[in-house]
Amino acid sequence: MVAGALAKEEQGHPKVGSLIRARRRQQHMTLMALGEAAAVSVGYLSQVERDHATPSLGTLAQIARALGVSIEYFVSAPAPHTALSRAEGRNRFSIDGSSIVYERLGTDFPGSQLSSFLMIVPPGYRSEVVAHEGEEILYVLDGSITQRLDGEEMVMEAGDSLHFRGNRPHSWSNPTDRPARLLWTGTLALFRSNARPRPAVAAKLKTGADKPVRKKPTLKEKRT
Repeated sequence: MVAGALAKEEQGHPKVGSLIRARRRQQHMTLMALGEAAAVSVGYLSQVERDHATPSLGTLAQIARALGVSIEYFVSAPAPHTALSRAEGRNRFSIDGSSIVYERLGTDFPGSQLSSFLMIVPPGYRSEVVAHEGEEILYVLDGSITQRLDGEEMVMEAGDSLHFRGNRPHSWSNPTDRPARLLWTGTLALFRSNARPRPAVAAKLKTGADKPVRKKPTLKEKRT
């Protein structure tokens, strides 16, 4: 019900995929260059840009960073006005095309490292496989999810928690017939305002920069 209401509110807005494609072309980046910078496969990026797949919030943050923008460029999420948030006053949001509903718990201040969200995961949801910098803590508040980490599969019930490094390939799903409610906390920068492309990608933000650079032949090479 909540996800459906959010989807109605977002009707008429550009899809996430088209926004990513437009920004990538504006930066003269190829799909391969963006995939390398965001640590996302080219095949999956292609599906996202064609709106055949919807990235999770974490994956979208990686794509945003690689494109040199903050995640607000793609998602209109309410920012907490104070450090204290009340259960009855928190606004919910979702990524256009996704059935997951988020509630933002953390706020930003100089030196802050953590991001935190309450997540409502509908029955049948399955995430993409991701790997990224930082670390994560996942705590199941209600319901059940199946977490996959480095090829190991584990079923997490209410009260179970998992703490792991984000660079380990992971994904999760809700194969049950009821929604799951999760608390996610991690050091992956999501709504930080200082969004900058990774240093390795800086040279790829102009046409053809992801192609090999030809060097002028040396005198010895000319003779041979």
